[in-house]
Amino acid sequence: MITVSRAGAADLPEAAALFHGYLDFYQRPAPEEQVLAFLRERHERGESVLLLARTAEGTPAGFVNIYPTFSSLSMAPVWTLNDLFVAVTARRTGAGRALVRACAAEARAAGAVGVQLQTAPDNHTAQALYRSEGFEPDTFAAYYLPLTD
Repeated sequence: MITVSRAGAADLPEAAALFHGYLDFYQRPAPEEQVLAFLRERHERGESVLLLARTAEGTPAGFVNIYPTFSSLSMAPVWTLNDLFVAVTARRTGAGRALVRACAAEARAAGAVGVQLQTAPDNHTAQALYRSEGFEPDTFAAYYLPLTD
């Protein structure tokens, strides 16, 4: 059984270990202390909602990192599901689905009108999960302007 809860300050080191795995998955390695500092700063500033999934034994299984923001077209809050990762050892346990559902529930409770996300075009596993949970492809084209070398 998987449980999902908001990560508090005491949970950040475990969440950082999972986040490190997420960065490795996307071939964006970073020092562990930088990962923890990034998560701690988002937490302290109230800039993100970090949900942590655990197995029945209490082992961290995955996380979802969400940034509450606004939609100008809807003139209402929306949440950006920015990062979702499930540890290799916890895949096929329902952890990803539990995290997506917890994100949607928390967004609804906060008054958001929707949850938006992007995933890699070749991440078919994630796309199948999102579609099965009611996410629909967006008609807007995604663009990105890098501002660093």
